[in-house]
Amino acid sequence: MKNLDLKDKKVLIRVDFNVPLNDENEITDDTRMEKALPTLKYILDQGASLIIMSHLGRPQKQKKEDGSINVEKFTLRHLIPHLSELLGKEVKFAEDCVGEAAAAIAASLKPGEVLLVENTRFHPEEAKGDSNFAAALANLGDIYINDAFGTAHRAHASTTTVAQFFEKDAKAFGFLMNNELENANKVLKSTAKPFTAVVGGAKVSDKILLLEQLMDKADNIIIGGAMAYTFVKAIGGKVGNSLVEDDRLEQALKILKIAEIKKTRIVLPKDSVVAENFSEDGDIRTVDSDNIKDGWMGLDVGPQARIEFTDVIRSSKVILWNGPMGVFEMDSFAEGTFSVARAMSEATEQGAFTLIGGGDSVSAINKAGLQDEVSFISTGGGAMLEYLEGKELPGVAAILS
Repeated sequence: MKNLDLKDKKVLIRVDFNVPLNDENEITDDTRMEKALPTLKYILDQGASLIIMSHLGRPQKQKKEDGSINVEKFTLRHLIPHLSELLGKEVKFAEDCVGEAAAAIAASLKPGEVLLVENTRFHPEEAKGDSNFAAALANLGDIYINDAFGTAHRAHASTTTVAQFFEKDAKAFGFLMNNELENANKVLKSTAKPFTAVVGGAKVSDKILLLEQLMDKADNIIIGGAMAYTFVKAIGGKVGNSLVEDDRLEQALKILKIAEIKKTRIVLPKDSVVAENFSEDGDIRTVDSDNIKDGWMGLDVGPQARIEFTDVIRSSKVILWNGPMGVFEMDSFAEGTFSVARAMSEATEQGAFTLIGGGDSVSAINKAGLQDEVSFISTGGGAMLEYLEGKELPGVAAILS
């Protein structure tokens, strides 16, 4: 973006303002808006006017009974007061992201002025990557900037198709997008050893491609969360009523075999915190992960696992974390995830490069109050995951082409 002449230009920017709102339509977490500020302020400081596009939620999938869109729930109008406060200036609003009214307001913008257009996903053409819709968006600006890493894996009109209507010297990444890619590449291209990946969450199926990609690089792969029990069961352990993907048992064995061949150490939790119900009410025990009785389920990694995981993380030079170690939303099952968060912080302090990607991992590091004590926190869970899996992100390719 710094290579472009922005003075007196109308800059059309795609950001990710898909922020959570409460029942009063108040923003409960403005992290995504804060992360976009350096790019937005830079553009304004260069003497450009700013036309901001974003989506909010999935309005097409939550239509009313009559098939209409719930505008009040998904309108970007709710963001205007806070965005105005963050930018320190009035933000104009267009009731649609395309059409005569939006085009007229955009055309009338003076340098330094800001326009937020309505939710791009109010139009079904957005998710289809429709060329005509993208062309209408492109007509709003002279230059296109993509700073929405969180949606870079979607080939949508406002993230991908729109870029084809701008010459190579009239489109670029914003600072956030650039930072995301640079930091992901630090993990993918680093030669520092040991390299450790901490992978958690519910399903092996969600992380298979990531695990396969990491085995060419990682010295250690720590597996926690519910997905660990698929591996434990695959090697003959008793996992009780723990969440298991029985159709992935053979795949889990295959992953373990490949890891053995590639000399990648797979670290499974030796013990687990278990309960009879998916609840903090009732009896909670700690048992060996491969000896969980019927009727009981693993909901967090146990004390021995935490010590082993921490030791591996602390001794590493590059660490990637994607996915929690347990049901950290419940206090009784949060310690495994928080112990990883602390270990990531300690490793960073010792000079390691630490990257956290994935919504739950980001929530966990924030809940632990350690978000400022790791190297980089990604704003894009799905996009980061796909990039680390080795996939081409449409929103990235569109700028580079």
